Amino acid sequence: MKMKEAFKKNREKLLNRIEMFSAAVIFAGKAPYKRGDERYPFSPDRNFYYLTGIDREDCILFLAKTRTGVQETLYIPRDNGEMAKWVGANMTAEEATEISGITDISVIDAFESDFAAYIFKNGIKKMWLDLENREWNDALSPSLEFAKKVRENAPHMIIGDLYPDFSEMRVIKEDWELERMRKAMDITRLGIEEMMKTAKPGMMEYEVEAAYDYVLKKNGVKDRAFGTIAAGGKRGTILHYDKNNQIVEDGELILIDAGAQWGWYAGDISRTFPINGKFTERQKLVYNIVLEGQRRVIEAIKPGVPFSSLNELLKDYYFDALKEIGLVETKEDVAKYYYHGVSHYLGAETHDIGRYIDRSLQPGMVLTVEPGLYIEEWEIGIRIEDDVLVTEEGNEVMTAAMIKTVEEIEAFMEKYNG
Repeated sequence: MKMKEAFKKNREKLLNRIEMFSAAVIFAGKAPYKRGDERYPFSPDRNFYYLTGIDREDCILFLAKTRTGVQETLYIPRDNGEMAKWVGANMTAEEATEISGITDISVIDAFESDFAAYIFKNGIKKMWLDLENREWNDALSPSLEFAKKVRENAPHMIIGDLYPDFSEMRVIKEDWELERMRKAMDITRLGIEEMMKTAKPGMMEYEVEAAYDYVLKKNGVKDRAFGTIAAGGKRGTILHYDKNNQIVEDGELILIDAGAQWGWYAGDISRTFPINGKFTERQKLVYNIVLEGQRRVIEAIKPGVPFSSLNELLKDYYFDALKEIGLVETKEDVAKYYYHGVSHYLGAETHDIGRYIDRSLQPGMVLTVEPGLYIEEWEIGIRIEDDVLVTEEGNEVMTAAMIKTVEEIEAFMEKYNG
């Protein structure tokens, strides 16, 4: 199937979710200014991309559903003329159609007047927008800005939120999405293996990180899925440590959490390894507890299993394992050493959208499985993360090629670091 057919199918799925005499507007977004005339790198709104395949900024998709049929219009920037010599040419209407399968292409300047005329002439009663809004004090998204404008100029209009619909649609991955994710995961694996190959006592965390970045660039990755965590020693107990600017001393572990991005889809792998290639007995003890916890969670993944049960299973196991080595006395004590969830959705975003509460696993979902233990008093932080696809029969560990046992890691690092 050509990709434009896949995007057309996604638009059809969305249109099936909205009622007659309604319209939907989805924005690609625009890179904000960094300073002066420089902007931050552009990253397309993933819902817009899911419907169009277009990864250019300042575009708008308009969909409508009336008795006369379905309307699909894509609004794109005009030909940028002389500016093309400086920043490259804007996308043409022909290019937009070839990518998205949308034949009605117009210029972005015409959007608001077209929108006003269309909703008036066609009796549109409800306007659908992606109203995701996690932080009320943050800058408003284009959708939230447009919602304000609709309320001011068409106060009779009902405004509906598409975010729950996108969450339901995107949580089940299609084959083309899984293909991109596998590519991202494999490049992530190669990058982490390169870190292991080059790691030596006394290196700065950013030196280890640089080996990863080199592999990503070498394999054509334009951007990481998220900022890499390379946390040595005690810093591995900080869940979202991101400075990566300290020395990793002989005898310390380094915790890596990294993800490449391919075709706007993410990989997400965590590994923890000794900077000198050899685990101490205490490090090995904790590492194997985490590894066994991960094995148990993965084993439990299959259709129909409540999502929330995965984390409870891990905490129950941790209580027994940590009590045996004298770290905890009650189940509540586990939270001192493990204070995050064991899983999240993965896809076009690292923490992909989708409901967790009252959710049971379904075939096509992709989850991370990332148990960790963070024992500050021992200066040991360990997280092991793999990406898992829920299948009809159970699950598939999509990152199974990435080594992770103590023996595998030590043998690998000895081979390259001697």
